[in-house]
Amino acid sequence: MADLSSVERLAAATRAGALSATEACRAALDAIAATDAGIHAFVHLEAERALGRAADLDRLPSSSRGVLHGVPIALKDNLCTRGGLTTAASKILAGYRPPYDATVVTRLEQAGAIVVGKTNCDEFAMGSSTENSALGPTRNPVDPTRTPGGSSGGSAAAVAAGMVPASLGSDTGGSIRQPAGLCGVVGLKPTYGRVSRYGLLAFASSLDQIGPFTHTVADAALLLGVLAGPDRMDATAADVAVADYSADLGRGLDGVRVGVARDLLEGVDPEVGAAFEASLAAMQARGASIVAIDLPHAKYAIPVYYLVATAEASSNLARYDGVRYGYRTPDARTLESMYLKTRDEGFGPEVKRRIMLGTYVLSAGYYDAYYLKAQQVRTLIRRDYEAAFERCDVVAMPTSPTPAFRLGEKTDDPLQMYLADVFTVSANLTGLPAISVPGGTSSEGLPIGLQLTGRAFDEGMMLRAAAGVESARG
Repeated sequence: MADLSSVERLAAATRAGALSATEACRAALDAIAATDAGIHAFVHLEAERALGRAADLDRLPSSSRGVLHGVPIALKDNLCTRGGLTTAASKILAGYRPPYDATVVTRLEQAGAIVVGKTNCDEFAMGSSTENSALGPTRNPVDPTRTPGGSSGGSAAAVAAGMVPASLGSDTGGSIRQPAGLCGVVGLKPTYGRVSRYGLLAFASSLDQIGPFTHTVADAALLLGVLAGPDRMDATAADVAVADYSADLGRGLDGVRVGVARDLLEGVDPEVGAAFEASLAAMQARGASIVAIDLPHAKYAIPVYYLVATAEASSNLARYDGVRYGYRTPDARTLESMYLKTRDEGFGPEVKRRIMLGTYVLSAGYYDAYYLKAQQVRTLIRRDYEAAFERCDVVAMPTSPTPAFRLGEKTDDPLQMYLADVFTVSANLTGLPAISVPGGTSSEGLPIGLQLTGRAFDEGMMLRAAAGVESARG
């Protein structure tokens, strides 16, 4: 069977002809068939389409083979693929097949990758456990009684379980990094604008960003190089040249300044705290310096995030009305009742909660008190990070305050679920790049993630530091 643990090795083998793209694709499909029944990482498989593409790739001359030639990749179920099911794990988009590809899908395929299917997620990416999916929850491959995190839990689980060597997710408030941390893989959120959002089903347009899950930092850097770059189809895609994100991975940690805001660590699980300190010690032993920093407004990040994100969600999800595409209630006598019944029957409880919150904070009489104030504090959070980066090169935090929690443990307490993102939302509010790498394990063998946040459009330094952690922790 093909080695599905390394994008670099697999692509090198298929480019050289030591392994065919068809063999690599079949290996992934066989791994999914053997493993996914107890995990439910995938919600839509495209086996025939994937094998057909693999056969086409095998006919290419070696000189025309891309950097991801023959590599099977999974996509979160909110990334559009032309003619393929794309439902955002929601009843309201059941059966929807987009007429176009997301830009990231086009770029993956231009590089030779093979999309094998769509992975489970919280409905419209709203959640931190993948339990809000209308298609049922995903289980953590490390311990199936626990959540894989969310909202990109299916993408994280597919990589962690060895079904595919890489996958894509979307990150609005930690939805790549948090499940990466809970599943023990690498999850990268690029700088806002680094990767085109065209073809991503929008949740919160000023926060959403697409990024990869992989087993190694080197593979994440490779994927970022494929995905990044300007895009005329997305006005928010930055006109910034693509860099060689792998160039500095081997430089080590000598001279790297790691910023730590210890006042934010109060209340974390003791084992998470111990693993975090061990990671800092390992980095310091490899030549990094630990610098105390202050992020005074970061404590407001969760309320700010849930005001901004729900307001934007309220606007973005207004398009799902039963008129143009997706689900339409069969039981409506008037246009107004069709709107009401379609949205009531099509959306799940968490999506309804966020739409109502967002509509409230944007309503007349409350806009200034809530949404406008949240945007002002968002600016202060960004300024805190700008000041911190005058003293350090990356900011280190735990990815999540706890290891993976049990399925059902927090579903009755939305506030506790929201607090699972306490360390991750700031990177989205500020637009900064951030990555989660494995940073230890709990006494029960559960993965614990370490998060590094970098300067805007300086993924190179962040990836260098992440590779240093990876090396230091073995």
